[in-house]
Amino acid sequence: MAGIRLVRGFLTVGSWTMASRLLGFVRDVAIAAALGAGPVAEAFLIAFSLPNMFRRFFAEGAFNMAFVPMFAKKVEAGEGAHEFARDAFTGLGTVLIVFTLAAQVFMPALVLAMASGFLADERFGLAVIYGRIAFPYILFISLAALLSGVLNATGRFTAAAAAPVLLNLIFIAALSLGAWAGWDIGLTLAWSVPVAGVAQVVLVWIAASRAGFRLVPERPRMTPELKRLAIIALPAALAGGVVQVNLLIGRQVASFFDGAIAWLNYADRLYQLPLGVVGIAIGVVLLPDLSRRLRAGDEGGGRHSLSRAGEMALALTVPASVALLVIPMPLVQALFQRGAFTADDTAATAVAVQIYGLGLPAFVLQKVLQPVYFARENTRTPFYFALVSMVVNAGLAIGLAPVIGYIAAAIGTTLAGWAMAGLLWLGTRRMGDVARFDARFRARLWRIGVAAWSMGAIIWAVSIPLQPMLGTSGLGPIAVLLLVAAGAVSYFGIGQLIGAFRLAEFKAAMKRD
Repeated sequence: MAGIRLVRGFLTVGSWTMASRLLGFVRDVAIAAALGAGPVAEAFLIAFSLPNMFRRFFAEGAFNMAFVPMFAKKVEAGEGAHEFARDAFTGLGTVLIVFTLAAQVFMPALVLAMASGFLADERFGLAVIYGRIAFPYILFISLAALLSGVLNATGRFTAAAAAPVLLNLIFIAALSLGAWAGWDIGLTLAWSVPVAGVAQVVLVWIAASRAGFRLVPERPRMTPELKRLAIIALPAALAGGVVQVNLLIGRQVASFFDGAIAWLNYADRLYQLPLGVVGIAIGVVLLPDLSRRLRAGDEGGGRHSLSRAGEMALALTVPASVALLVIPMPLVQALFQRGAFTADDTAATAVAVQIYGLGLPAFVLQKVLQPVYFARENTRTPFYFALVSMVVNAGLAIGLAPVIGYIAAAIGTTLAGWAMAGLLWLGTRRMGDVARFDARFRARLWRIGVAAWSMGAIIWAVSIPLQPMLGTSGLGPIAVLLLVAAGAVSYFGIGQLIGAFRLAEFKAAMKRD
């Protein structure tokens, strides 16, 4: 079969995601400096999280997990792929227009569901205003995600991976323009959200058109294939709903502690960088690849793709996890501590960074293992596993909050992530060898851990003499770059030496994939 170039696709998605996340840091540094962890910052973060929460149902969540395998198999078989994508595009757009209008009416209830701790102060009114402005983003980003799925399934990753960069560029431009013109920063950020959504959908629509999939909406109609899509998507939507309940639990717990929503958000940004660059990129590329290999009966190729994806994911995220555990204070201090973001904010955020760092390998493994189920159009099993993770998260976050405060939300998220990853791994045992990691993966796993912890000891030692630089706003980012350089050289050097990986294999894989 004409398989997707797995490693090259991963590098394409990963590099653009890295650009997006780095720009996201610039954006968050600017927001932190302008707003700190105050009421406007927290109100905007909740408002922005509303469309992002529902996009995981309609965009890269439930809908796309069902759509991509079906579409990829139609592409492989050469049967009605364009018509199927057009009908799905029309149906999704119709549902989301209705949903967006309803959300405008029920916005106060949505804000309460996200952060009931806001009700007693000014944050509630601000969050409702910002939420109504930002919520149409769900329509644009979900349609952009469907178009991205079309591109990914045909092995074209660049435009879809580049689209999120527009969001951060527009945010940064809006912040700069707002500060220069004296605009209200909260309203400026809120209006930037739907504008960014329009820019993203236009970019991927043009790319899909050039790839031969010019999707123009028609009158909505329920075809047998859309019915099947809905049936497959429903359990994934329920699973997505469970994931969102986990997020709601965390935000509800945090909303009762002043500043906690902002602290957790900035900590989330740090661990989301490696998760997005590696985990999400792997999942985006692996799902259509496995779907097409299953359609072609290529079980050996499927196992190879899964094993190399898992190997690459852990080789790149275990060291990131160790770094978040070893040097959280220097990272937060250098990246965020300026303007309205104080030393106390840094300390509180650093604790959350460590907790999320413990969960990073689990979050990445989920992105590797879920495509094994979705490629088989099995969305029910991940839903059942998600229910278990929700119980774990709720029990820990709610139960521990009165004792240890806001950090209970991070602990619940991390341990729920490990529960989900463990269940997904156990569930693949019933699928045979094609869904199991191969001998090379198992042989290299412990070596990756040794290389990562050796790196951790080195960057901890290097961070001590760099402390004066880290405490200076102008020199802090330079100190972080020096730590990153020391970590990269030590990790890849030690890893190459003990056989955790072979750098030459990545080059060879790009040539033959």
